Amino acid sequence: MRRTMTGLLIAALLSLGTAPAEAAPSWRLRFSDSFDTPVPRGGFADCGHSVDTPRAYCGKLPAKVRAAWWAYPAGWPDTATQRGYPVGGYYDPATTLSISDGRLHIRMWRGPTGSVHSAAVVPKALMGQRYGRYEERLRVSRAAVGYKSAHLLWPVDDAACPGCEIDFPEQEWTTTIHAFTHPKGGGPQDAFDSGARWTAWHTAVTEWTPGHVRYYLDGRLIGHSTRGVPDKPMTWIIQNESALNGDRAAPNSWAQMDIAWVRGWTWS
Repeated sequence: MRRTMTGLLIAALLSLGTAPAEAAPSWRLRFSDSFDTPVPRGGFADCGHSVDTPRAYCGKLPAKVRAAWWAYPAGWPDTATQRGYPVGGYYDPATTLSISDGRLHIRMWRGPTGSVHSAAVVPKALMGQRYGRYEERLRVSRAAVGYKSAHLLWPVDDAACPGCEIDFPEQEWTTTIHAFTHPKGGGPQDAFDSGARWTAWHTAVTEWTPGHVRYYLDGRLIGHSTRGVPDKPMTWIIQNESALNGDRAAPNSWAQMDIAWVRGWTWS
């Protein structure tokens, strides 16, 4: 079908992350990182300081990266472990995270026995925001059964926003990229399947404004939630962990995601 001028205009707006259905929000860039400071494997260590607060830090990181990023400390259980799955994981930033060639590398792995070594990183400037726009450029450069992402917004105070969770991109790395909105107060989640594979480069954007959550992949709106939209401060967590769909990471397996940039905006 031929694209009309109106269609082209809408596509152009979507490519900028702006939905044409209503007045565009006012965004203010608060955080941007293109990973120009190398960090060898082992640098994301000593991360147990002031956890889950904007003061959190990993003591072994270079000063610039330490000021911008925090990682879940070694030994924290991932979701599969918390649920008692046969193969779960524990966060291990020192062996899973590094920065080189303008990329953040997330390399999860499992040894000959035992658990998956999982990874979650947090841009500190975007912790505890109420509404915002979150963007990342990513690709799974090596997919393997048993590994997944759930890059999510999670409430600062669970009791103030029960059931609240915004997940995108999420799903096992051997499937397609999904988005999920868990409504405030509980109830069925909204689920959206982009149909896109993890192994190509994609730009994922989540826009969270009062009463609306929109998910864009490569400029295309793939989902829009209006029911039970969270309305309390949340923290963006770039979380990667062991599978939750019944798949099990094989012994001596590994999988890797590369992220080229991360950006975040506040809403006003």
